[in-house]
Amino acid sequence: MTREVHHHIGGEIVQGASGRFADIYNPSKGEVQGRVALATRDEVTRAVDVAAAAQPAWAATSPQKRARILGRFVELVRENLDELAALLSSEHGKVIADSMGDIERGLDVVEFAMAAPHLLKGEYSDTVGRGIDTYSMRQPLGVVAGITPFNFPAMIPLWKCGPALAAGNAFILKPSERDPGVPMRLAELWIEAGLPAGIFQVVNGDKESVDALLEDPRVKAYGFVGSTPIAQSIYTRAAELGKRAQCFGGAKNHMVIMPDADLDQVADALVGAAYGSAGERCMAISVAVPVGDETADALVQKMKERAEKLTVGASEDPKADYGPLVAQSALDRVVDYIGQGEAAGAELVVDGRGFTLEGHEKGYFIGPTLFDKVTKDMSVYTDEIFGPVLCIVRAKDYEEALALVSDHEYGNGTSIMTRNGDAARDFATRVDTGMVGINVPIPVPIGFYTFGGWKASGFGDLNQHGPDAFRFYTKTKTVTSRWAAGAKDGSAFVMPRGDQS
Repeated sequence: MTREVHHHIGGEIVQGASGRFADIYNPSKGEVQGRVALATRDEVTRAVDVAAAAQPAWAATSPQKRARILGRFVELVRENLDELAALLSSEHGKVIADSMGDIERGLDVVEFAMAAPHLLKGEYSDTVGRGIDTYSMRQPLGVVAGITPFNFPAMIPLWKCGPALAAGNAFILKPSERDPGVPMRLAELWIEAGLPAGIFQVVNGDKESVDALLEDPRVKAYGFVGSTPIAQSIYTRAAELGKRAQCFGGAKNHMVIMPDADLDQVADALVGAAYGSAGERCMAISVAVPVGDETADALVQKMKERAEKLTVGASEDPKADYGPLVAQSALDRVVDYIGQGEAAGAELVVDGRGFTLEGHEKGYFIGPTLFDKVTKDMSVYTDEIFGPVLCIVRAKDYEEALALVSDHEYGNGTSIMTRNGDAARDFATRVDTGMVGINVPIPVPIGFYTFGGWKASGFGDLNQHGPDAFRFYTKTKTVTSRWAAGAKDGSAFVMPRGDQS
C-alpha cells in the first residue's frame, strides 16, 4: 500500500481534504514510494486559526520553560536519529551519513535557541530624565511561517523554527513536497517534547499553500529558502503587505586556490565540497579558481584522479560517497547543462553522464563531472546547476580571481586556499559575498553566528540563525516610565530631553 503523508495541525495528523496529491519518489530506485496531500487555502487558514489561538499562551510562557522544551526536543531527535536519517535518505537520496549531518546541523541552531532567556533580554537605563526610566523588551511577532527546500529537509526547517519558537511565536512550516516525511516526524517529536498543540504545525502543499500563507494578515513573517526568482518574488510580496521576510536564493560558490596552497589538501577538500550530496547544496563549491596555469594544471590532474575514484551509490550504501539526485527533472537539468558546457567549448575532463548503478537502473544517478577552461560567459559558470559538476575557471593573478567572485550575480559563499595570511585577510575584507572560508572549503558558520548570502543570493536585512534570528522573529518595544512622587510640574508642551533634571 502506498504511504500517504498529510498535514500536522493542532497537535495531530489531519487528513488532506483537497484530493490533490504529489508523488514522493525513492531517488535511488526511481520509483514512487508514497504521495503527499497538497493543502487547500481553507486548510492553510485552519492551521493559521489554530496557531493564532495557541500563540498568546505560548508567548506568556517563560523563556526558560520554552528553552527546556527545546532541550527535550533535541534529546528526542537524537534518540530517533537513525530512523530520521533513514527516512530522509529514502526521500531525498543523500547518503545516511550526510542525512545525519543534515539533522545535526539543524539541532545546532535549536541548541543555540535554548539561550532565549539571555537573547531576549532588553535594555534598561535609569534616570534618563528627572524621575524617568527607559527600558526595552523583545516581544514575539505572533504567527510566522517557514517555506523550505528539498535539499535540507531537516536542517533548514530547524534553523527557521528553533529561534522562532524560542522567541514565543507559533510556527507554520510548508516543507518541500518532494521529501515531507522528516518534517512531519519532527512535528510529532515537538509534541512529545511538550510543545503545546498548534505552536508547530506542518501544512504540505504547493504554490496555493504558499500564496495562502502570504496573504493571511495574521502571518507576520516568512523565512524562505529556494531559487532566486521565487525568493525575490516572496520578499517583494511580503514587503508590499507590510510583513517581514528573509528569503535566500541561488548560489555559485567559488574557491580561489593560490599558488602557495598545498594542492593535495585543496583537492581533498574540494572533492567533498563540489560533489558531496550530489552537489545539491546551496553552499557547494561549483567553481574552482586556480591562480596561474601551473596551479591550474596541477589541480586539474589531482581533481581528475579523485573524481574518477568516487563511489556513487544508493542512499543506504555506507560505502557511497554520494547518492542520486532528488528527481528525474533534476537529473535532466544537470545532463542538459553538461551538454551546454561541452557545446560552449569548455574542456570536459570527467563526464558523469551515462552513469548507471547495477540493481538501481531507474535511479537518478550521475557521476562526478569536471570541466576545465570554463569562461565566465558560459552557462555552466553563470547558472546554478545544483549537481555534481565542478568548473575550473583559470585566473592569471589574484586580482582577477577576486574580481571573478565579487562580480558574479550570486554572493552566497566563497573560500580561499592559501598559506599567505596577507592574501587571506585581504580576500576576506574585499570579496563581495556574505560568507567567507579561509582554508575552509564550505564556510557554513556555526549556529551562534549568522548565515546568509549577498546580492541575488539573499533578500532581507536579517539572516538565518545566530542573534539575527531573534531580531527577525521579535519586535522591540521601548518603554519610557515616570513615577511621580506627588510633585505637580504643570502642563508641558515640549518634547522631553535627556538633559532635563
